[in-house]
Parts: sequence; structure tokens; C-alpha cells
Amino acid sequence: MHGASREALAAARERLNALTDSTSADAATLAGELAAVTALLHREVSLRRVLTDPAQAGEAKAELAQRLLGTQVSGPAVDLVAGMVRSRWSQSRDLVDALEELANTADLTAAQKAGRLDDVEDELFRFGRIVSSNTELRAALTNRSASASAKGELLRSLLGNRADASTERLVTRLVTAPRGRSLETGLESLSKLAADRRDRMVAVVTSAVPLSDTQKQRLGAALAKVYGRPMHLNLDVDPEVVGGVRVQVGDEVINGSIADRLEEAGRRMAS
Repeated sequence: MHGASREALAAARERLNALTDSTSADAATLAGELAAVTALLHREVSLRRVLTDPAQAGEAKAELAQRLLGTQVSGPAVDLVAGMVRSRWSQSRDLVDALEELANTADLTAAQKAGRLDDVEDELFRFGRIVSSNTELRAALTNRSASASAKGELLRSLLGNRADASTERLVTRLVTAPRGRSLETGLESLSKLAADRRDRMVAVVTSAVPLSDTQKQRLGAALAKVYGRPMHLNLDVDPEVVGGVRVQVGDEVINGSIADRLEEAGRRMAS
């Protein structure tokens, strides 16, 4: 997003945080309601354009949103959407993208409040690894001719009673309403949102054998000092990574043995 849309999204994030920090709004319920509004505005292009028309007064657009949604979703959700349409958006699609992000953030907030955010982060990562290694499963989940209900049922069979409820909701929305994104891109976005909930970065660590708890702690601490932010480690095992690890933080890839990389991290800290 650029310009006006970026500012509007920043303001909406602050309003969402205020709502979910209080006891007046249940984060999981709010997530579902915002997801429903996202689906509505994605489907109803003309309505989306009216609600983002810069020629229309912000208050008039807010009143329209309140009339349309007032009997469909809770007061907190209506207030949040009304505030969003008062803002200016560079493109009408940006409003839908922002609503989708807020819905996902609300679900992650629900997991955080329940002390399950770490579990959700790990489950999203593992699900992505499973999909990338199973071409038949990926094909089934991305098949455009398959119905949303069929995909949802498949996901329930895979994740039901095996993953956190927030994880299941997040993945189900992504798979059943991809909105033009690849499954991999969507999962990466969800993982980044999850990391942002704690203002930390994500490092994908691939090692030849599982790391010990001590190794994980040392690596995480060293990376946090190098990058200046708390680091969440997504761990994967690949026997072909002989004698060491591969660490990816964003677009940066670090290769080498654990000891070598920790030593280098120490040198970078001292320089």
C-alpha cells in the first residue's frame, strides 16, 4: 500500500488494538465479523467503490456502512469499519486488503491472549512445510474448481483437534478465499503478522538434525542481538544440510555451522 492507504491502515490497526486490548470486544468474534465484511466487499465491487470514493464525504460513507452492517455484525466491528471508510484510500482494493489483515490480526490476538501465539506460529510454519512437500494436497487445496465447502472439509480433517482454533480459522480463510494469492504467499503473510504481534522477526532454521534446546537458545539470542529484535525460530530438518544449518531471515540467507555462525554473530556485535 502507498500514500493515503498506508496511513488509513495504520490508523485502523491502532483502533483494532484499542478494541482488543479492552474487554468490550472478543478478538475471535471480531475476527470472524471482519472476515465476513472482507468477503462482502471483495464480492460487491460497486459497494467497495462507493465506500472508498474520495468525492464522497467521509461521514456519509460511515453512515452507509453503519446502515448496511448494523444488523449483521457487532457494534465494535461496525465502528471499526465505519472509521475505516471515513479514511481516504488510494485504491478501493486497499480497503479489502486492510480488512483482511485486521481479521487475521484479531485472530492472532485471540491466540496471544490465550497464551497460544507461539503454537499458532509453529502450526502455520509446519502446515506450510506439509503443503510444499505434498503436491497432491497442494493441488487439492488450490483447485479452483473445488468448492469452498469441500476445501473447508478437507482442512477440518487435517487440522481439526490437531491445531489451535485460530490456526484452523486462519488457514481456512486463506484456502477458501485466496483472493488471487498463492497459498505459499498467504502463509508467509500470516507468519509475518504472527511475528509482528510481538514485534519480533522470524528466522527459518534448517538443520541436518534437530537442534538441542541449548543450541536453539544460543542461536535465537545471537540472531536477536545481530538484528536488534526478538527472533522467533521456525525449525525444519533436512538431512542434506550436512554439518550445519541454513538460516533465512527475510531475504537474507546465512549458511554455515552453528558454532561458526554464533562466533560471527559475536564478532559483528563487537564491531
